[in-house]
Amino acid sequence: MHFLGIDIGTSGCKALVFDESGKQLAISGRSYDIMFSDNGGAELNPDEVTGKCFDVIRECTSAVPAGSVKGLSISSQGEAFTAVGSNHESLCNAMVSSDSRSEPYLSRFIRKMDDEKLYRITGHTAHPLFTVFKLLWLKENKPKVWKKTRYFLCFEDLLQLRLGIEPTISWPLAGRTMMFDVIKKQWSPEILDIVGLTADRLAKPAPSGSIVGKIPADLAEELGLSKETVVVSGGHDQTCSALGAGVVDKGIAMLATGTVECITAAFKKPEFSADLKKNNLCTYNYTIPDYYASIAYHLTGGNILKWFKDEFGGREVAEAERSKGSAYEYLLKAMSDTPSGLMVLPYFTPSGTPYFDTRTKGAIFGLRLSTGRGELIRALLEGVAFEMRLNLEILGNSGYQISEFRAVGGGAKSETWTQLKADVMDKKITT
Repeated sequence: MHFLGIDIGTSGCKALVFDESGKQLAISGRSYDIMFSDNGGAELNPDEVTGKCFDVIRECTSAVPAGSVKGLSISSQGEAFTAVGSNHESLCNAMVSSDSRSEPYLSRFIRKMDDEKLYRITGHTAHPLFTVFKLLWLKENKPKVWKKTRYFLCFEDLLQLRLGIEPTISWPLAGRTMMFDVIKKQWSPEILDIVGLTADRLAKPAPSGSIVGKIPADLAEELGLSKETVVVSGGHDQTCSALGAGVVDKGIAMLATGTVECITAAFKKPEFSADLKKNNLCTYNYTIPDYYASIAYHLTGGNILKWFKDEFGGREVAEAERSKGSAYEYLLKAMSDTPSGLMVLPYFTPSGTPYFDTRTKGAIFGLRLSTGRGELIRALLEGVAFEMRLNLEILGNSGYQISEFRAVGGGAKSETWTQLKADVMDKKITT
């Protein structure tokens, strides 16, 4: 019996097959691009995303005996949602976390529900990244889409729908919408009422690890799965990664480098405090149903290296094509060995914690004609690392004392990059 996990990230999706002992048997991945617009938009084509999820499922199942995969679960980026019609068709692109067009709707919402009450229900402080404000933008700016929508779904539940089952959203992912009561573990009627939304237009919430449906036999066979394949609720990608990294005990936290740079800590009871709220540090449901999590993050993370690759990394891209290697590996090899003489403000996207600032721009200070590519690459990564050090210090001052990090994500493959983070944050990091 084999198990298949799918991760739907912001810049790509991947699938893996494991046996019952946890041994990895197959892996497949596909990338896709975010579509940015000058008005703050950041979108993904949901049909491209789910189509590529089907591709990686097929590729993985083709590498193991046909029909041997009997369980499937999904981890997903947070916040992004798609409006889906009555025939399960996509009615709009998915507005991802860094889409900031909903910023004007925060103050309007807070006039109807004060920020303290909102924090106590959802565990979050208001930010344009959250689904609830993106929905308000969609409702006002695309009223025809709003009217035609049968479901508003995040990527975990959207893929479930495409797999032929009724959509269910895990508690951790529901918590990223800012419409979920993290204590009662249900959609908040008060928040939905303000939005003008009913719970039946959202996926049904369930704890991570719950069996939520069985894939229809004909579709399962087409995908190379067992005709008895069950779908199990997964969760927000950060909380799933943290559990996989062993984040259960006090003092251990996950450090993830994907598109976003993120610290995830877990604890046994919900934590609400003035310090946490002041610094926009959340409390929401963890992948272990009775636990809670907090994340500190910066929306500019590994994507800053992707930006450099796309704009200035032609030689590394060409070398990777010749050698069938990774352009990122070549970029990191080109990075200087010593601390840079540059200072980078890493706000190439809206910031995450602690500032929740959507307007500050990125900057690179100290450039000279003698500045080389290697120094610039290092400076970009230093900028992100110092932003995470700031978050680490705030977590400590708010009661989360972290002694060790478990590193995951694409960036964890690089010893040089991981060492840079350990030096900046002065913490042990285990990959």
